[in-house]
Amino acid sequence: MGILLIIAAVIAILLLVTGGLIHALNFLLWVGVILLVLAVIGWLIRSISSRRSV
Repeated sequence: MGILLIIAAVIAILLLVTGGLIHALNFLLWVGVILLVLAVIGWLIRSISSRRSV
């Protein structure tokens, strides 16, 4: 699951950069923001759940 979160974060950052550089593909900016938020939420849930189990 950790690898999927890293991949989602990398894709989000790439889409943010692409969306910022190319104005015609502005929707990629929003897709990147959504993916980044989902990656952060997933990371927080994983870190919180791992702390409880220890």
